[in-house]
Amino acid sequence: MCCQPPLAVDDIEELYQENIERVMNAPKGLPMIGITGGEPTLLGDKLIDLVALVREQLPDTEIHILSNGRAFVDGNYTMRLAAAGGDKLVVGVPFHSDYCLDHDLIAGCKGAYNETMIGLYNLAGAGVCIELRIVMNAINYRRFVPMAQFIHHNLPFVGWIAFMGMEYVGYAIKHSKNIWVEPKSYIPELCEAVKYLAEWNYDVCIYNIPLCLLLEQYRKFAVKSISDWKNKFLDLCDECSVKANCCGLFSTSIKPYEGLKPID
Repeated sequence: MCCQPPLAVDDIEELYQENIERVMNAPKGLPMIGITGGEPTLLGDKLIDLVALVREQLPDTEIHILSNGRAFVDGNYTMRLAAAGGDKLVVGVPFHSDYCLDHDLIAGCKGAYNETMIGLYNLAGAGVCIELRIVMNAINYRRFVPMAQFIHHNLPFVGWIAFMGMEYVGYAIKHSKNIWVEPKSYIPELCEAVKYLAEWNYDVCIYNIPLCLLLEQYRKFAVKSISDWKNKFLDLCDECSVKANCCGLFSTSIKPYEGLKPID
């Protein structure tokens, strides 16, 4: 479901140099820098060097890396990255399913589940704060509750868990008949999984799902998660009493979610 499919160009060095320049010119009071991709760990030692530069130039800035987690199967690499990032390093890792074959299917790589699980334990062992991301799709939504139970029993060290609505763009369009499901179809499973985790005092949140699609008691878990440059609202949202607190929609998606309505 990648929203930015890879291009057949070798632009790593060019973009790496651009990012060094960005770090050198970033405001000193910047609260957070996000490092995403593609897969940032494919940079190898360049990623460690970039993180070290951020920490040197912006000692109080949080660094958030979005990664599939597989490279952290290398414990030494994980420890070196953690040392470069210090105590303000957060790594967001997708957890597609507690069932290994489904995780590998969604990740598009055999063995991804095992590598990601080892990577999560190595990150935790290195003291890195982990954001566990569950992108909700047609393959995994029926397992939301078993996934929540698996997290509680096997990954209790994660910093927080985010259930994420899918952006309907890029590979999500290409593979839509296999992975796309309207949020209204999985809201019962989502709410039950969130309830389970919240009752065990996990920090759990819902990204990218408009408030009107959620039961009222679960709206408190929803986050204004969509970046301002690709955020939009429909005309009907102007009549909604909670618009100011809603994440809205992806302007990049080819169509809005079904079932949207203003809340009185």
